[in-house]
Amino acid sequence: MIRKLLAGFILTLVLMAGTQAAYAQIIDDSTKVLYGPRTTLQLYERDVLEGSYREQRVDTAIHNLHNERYWFQDTSFYQTLGNNGSAAKPLLFHLPVQIGARSGRYAFNRYAYDPHRINYFDTRSPYTHLHYVQGQRGEQVFEAQHARNITERWNVGIAYKLLAANRQIGASRTLRGDRLIDGQAVKFYTHYRSKNDRYDLFANFTHLNHEQVEFGGFNPLEGAQDSIFKSDFETVSIFLNQASSQEFRNNIHALQIFKLVDEDLKLYHAFDTRRQRVRYQDTGIQRIPDSEDNTTTPFFYDRTLFHPNITDDRSFYREVQNEFGVTGNSKYSFFRGYLKYRNALQEYDVLEFVKNENDSTTLRKQEQFSINQLFVGGQLRMHYENKAMLQVDGEFQMTNDYKVSGLIYFEGLQFMLSRVLRSPSFTEQRMMSNHFNWDNSNFQSSVTDYIQASYVGKLGGRQYLKLKGYYTNIKRYIFFNEQALPQQLTGNQRLLGAQLEHRIRFGAIHFDNTIAYTNTDEAEYMRIPEWLVNSKLYFQGSLFKEALFGQLGLELTMPTAYRADAYMPVTQQFHLQNGFMQPTYPVVDVFLNADIKTLNLFLKMAHVNDGLITPAYWATPRYPSMRRSFIFGIKWMFFD
Repeated sequence: MIRKLLAGFILTLVLMAGTQAAYAQIIDDSTKVLYGPRTTLQLYERDVLEGSYREQRVDTAIHNLHNERYWFQDTSFYQTLGNNGSAAKPLLFHLPVQIGARSGRYAFNRYAYDPHRINYFDTRSPYTHLHYVQGQRGEQVFEAQHARNITERWNVGIAYKLLAANRQIGASRTLRGDRLIDGQAVKFYTHYRSKNDRYDLFANFTHLNHEQVEFGGFNPLEGAQDSIFKSDFETVSIFLNQASSQEFRNNIHALQIFKLVDEDLKLYHAFDTRRQRVRYQDTGIQRIPDSEDNTTTPFFYDRTLFHPNITDDRSFYREVQNEFGVTGNSKYSFFRGYLKYRNALQEYDVLEFVKNENDSTTLRKQEQFSINQLFVGGQLRMHYENKAMLQVDGEFQMTNDYKVSGLIYFEGLQFMLSRVLRSPSFTEQRMMSNHFNWDNSNFQSSVTDYIQASYVGKLGGRQYLKLKGYYTNIKRYIFFNEQALPQQLTGNQRLLGAQLEHRIRFGAIHFDNTIAYTNTDEAEYMRIPEWLVNSKLYFQGSLFKEALFGQLGLELTMPTAYRADAYMPVTQQFHLQNGFMQPTYPVVDVFLNADIKTLNLFLKMAHVNDGLITPAYWATPRYPSMRRSFIFGIKWMFFD
């Protein structure tokens, strides 16, 4: 069935390409294409703020079109719950970015639009972008985007994104393919530049509504986790049957830039407001009778604190921030200084069962706290063309957190030194739910020292190399332990790592490799695979008698064995576990990427080696990775 579908799809593409070629021959030679990637440009607010009004062409390349990491906003390697759109955490170490108050709920960050990284457009004609991915096992990604200039200096755009996935285990025979993920995201954005080029306004609104059915993972009952493959995959036992998580996010961001003395002196104001609502529900908590004292205990949870049978936990985080600053840019230097004021509020709301002498009722128990914070920061950069640069920057939250860094760059070589002192997140400090209730007001700020050396450059005309090595020392590290509770260490966690990206081509044959090494011998509470390998071997050129341009190849991703973190759905946190060793396992994909004028598409057989090496592969303990699946996708751009 799949072979027939693949053959038919390829034949259709060849016919489409042939039709377009024939049509091009019929058109009169004097006919010209007025609009296209050259007339549809995009820019980022950060470039304008730093004095570079650099407009870039829309990306029409097919490179990595098939790769799931490039379907979302963040292309880093992630640990997930197996399914597209599920809760995720970075697989490799990332240096902390934000200091001060923050929510601490990041499980769905990967799927939300980042208001500070929106690409704004400058179009001579209306631009529309459609991206659609459909998998054999219910994986689905859809994004539609439209942007156009209202006037020569004012552009507006809107985008809508949908994510969906069917759960792989625990689906009943009557409801085969139960929906696991329902996610929707929206962004509306606009950019205006005044006629005298002295004023710029960037503004956007982003929204996320993401729902994940929580089943707690595979319940092995008796035996090892791999026993799941000895029975019907979709009818095995799971921990939770009536639980779900839902997250709403609304962000408003506006940046105004006013030139006082051209690029030499500019004033700016940035306004941000963020709202994050998280809801966890379990309308049918399963309990196990205890024959000794005639009581019952929860089946999945360690405890119930406010209601014995129903969980309805709600968390609300609100943040309002204003930043006022000044920048200056010249041929050889750039400076920036700013003051930032942030007001943050955290609220918890749980369902409580109250039993009196004569009756019983349910109430909502609430708790909230807020904080005001003032920051001062700046950056100074000296540079010579693109050959050399010296940069120092820092941000200080009055009386507590700070981050400082220095960077030296020369002809591809770069050295960076950074220190980040930041307080615990709101979630790490305080949690109130039906299953967890902690108060860690005694937690101290953690300190992260980071040193990195790197090189980026070409080796001849056929090779590209990016190499970096780093050392990290974290003092008073905060993590979630085996009981899924936050814990702070008194000692240090030390990481030593290196990462190599290398690309080489032999004519039409391309070989791309990414290899990451992380030594955690002195960081036993940080779970990262020692080696992570991603290799891609493919042919690139004209396919099917030059009917289309494309790539045909295979890709391998393989982390070495490690004790991957488990997942707690109540708090949306990945936490330490020592009971399961994630084996060394390669995931192999076979793909075809094609470019037909303004249409890019791919066909992929994902995880072709499913079941051939070991009976099971687990993305997260108790959560299996996606099985073998045929996936296709298109990316269609319209320039008029």
